[in-house]
Amino acid sequence: MTSSLPSKQTYLLDKFKYYWHLASERISKTPERSLDCAYQSILKIKALEDEHFGGKSISFTIASEAVQDSTFTSVLRADVEKHVTLSKMRLAEFKASCFVLGNLSTKNLGKLKLVEEFIAKYTDNEPLATTVNTVANGNSINVETVTDKNAILPRSIGRTLHKFSDDFNPKSEAEYVRKYRNSRAKTKTAVRFIITLIIVPVLTQHFSKQFLISPIIETSNKHNSQVFLNYEMKEEALHELHSYEESLKFENLITQAPPLSSEVIESKVKHKASELAEEFHHKSNSAVGNVFADMLALAAFGLVLLTSRKEIIVLKSFMDDIIYGLSDSAKAFIIILFTDMFVGFHSPHGWEVILEGITSHLGIAANKSFIGLFIATFPVILDTICKYWIFRYLSKISPSAVATLRNMNE
Repeated sequence: MTSSLPSKQTYLLDKFKYYWHLASERISKTPERSLDCAYQSILKIKALEDEHFGGKSISFTIASEAVQDSTFTSVLRADVEKHVTLSKMRLAEFKASCFVLGNLSTKNLGKLKLVEEFIAKYTDNEPLATTVNTVANGNSINVETVTDKNAILPRSIGRTLHKFSDDFNPKSEAEYVRKYRNSRAKTKTAVRFIITLIIVPVLTQHFSKQFLISPIIETSNKHNSQVFLNYEMKEEALHELHSYEESLKFENLITQAPPLSSEVIESKVKHKASELAEEFHHKSNSAVGNVFADMLALAAFGLVLLTSRKEIIVLKSFMDDIIYGLSDSAKAFIIILFTDMFVGFHSPHGWEVILEGITSHLGIAANKSFIGLFIATFPVILDTICKYWIFRYLSKISPSAVATLRNMNE
């Protein structure tokens, strides 16, 4: 009993040294980590400058025509302010940690110089602090920049004091109305863009097939003797014809009417065969038309995406507001619903129905081996990606949602 005490104390001492080493190493890397974060924010601001302002400092008075939209301006302005504020915070953290630790490396001087130049450009000159009147949807909207403030008090107290000052501000009501109009304009733009992404490909597929592709296929295959596009269609037609013949014989046996002769039955079967041939000939032409119509619909979808960069940014901001506005339980519920539906225990049946529907729509014979291989691999890959996303990103954005998800799964 006494001999186990030194070993236990040694074990605890080793554990303490291990964790102390990890903590020391993390603290020692704080300056480099903070400067890297500030540098990444500066690179994002630089990308916005190159994309919308010709490489110049961001100022909405000289913005391009693509930026002269109230909703898009609000989203872009929020992104710029976020990156500027984050770079200032990280730079302050870098300087404080360097002052305490005293381990400023010469390899960080280049990044430090670039970060300080960008922050000075957006602090001294204040290119974002210009008030711009943008008219959109008949509403005049003021675009102003929130000045940077070095918080001395805790954030919660600062927010409370800021709320009191806003309540006594005579312009607070106008500011609230402005924010409401921007939010409403963002919602309208996002919903309209979602509807466009759905309606444009669907209408393109339908009208191109009905008025362009189908007439061409019907004309070219008018004298074509091929009825079936694949062997599955032929087996389906033979099954229907056999069932029709058997039903005729069965009805002939159970009814009180005079029995049908073999010639009459054969005549009816031939008539049914001609009807089936016409039906499956039309179905084959429709499947071929679906291939070309779907390609045109895909091209229309891609064209909408290529010509709607501004709407995509607004839609991303709108979806971020919805996702981040959900409670932790709602986020966990949606994740569990998605994973159980597409990668859960019963998902192979759903994937099988989806793949068979796609092959039938395109007139392709369903390959059971391919479907089985797809079901055995794709849901596993999707599940791995989902778990990696939860581990890599969701745990940083919303740790409580991950904890709720873990409890719901257990």
